[in-house]
Amino acid sequence: MRERDTNDTPTRFGFIVSKRVGVAVVRNRIRRRLKAVSRELLPEVGPGFDIVYRVHPEAAALGFEELRERARFGSLRGVRRIAANGEANAPRTVSSST
Repeated sequence: MRERDTNDTPTRFGFIVSKRVGVAVVRNRIRRRLKAVSRELLPEVGPGFDIVYRVHPEAAALGFEELRERARFGSLRGVRRIAANGEANAPRTVSSST
């Protein structure tokens, strides 16, 4: 993981969905769902964060609501932890496993 100060840039989301999660149809469905969750989170997160979701194989069996809750919980927990440190030049990268 590369650390960098992104305080003045828009928040970015990344998705790591390996082939171990399932066939392409399943991986793409999870990726689309996480993109929808990311759009919902933008107002709560604010600018300057890089958030990376690493999807575990068991996520293939989750419904949308459960996936949303897990992703939201992990993302906001990481954002709050970084904000609580209050360091101006601290890395603002959040990694969340779903």
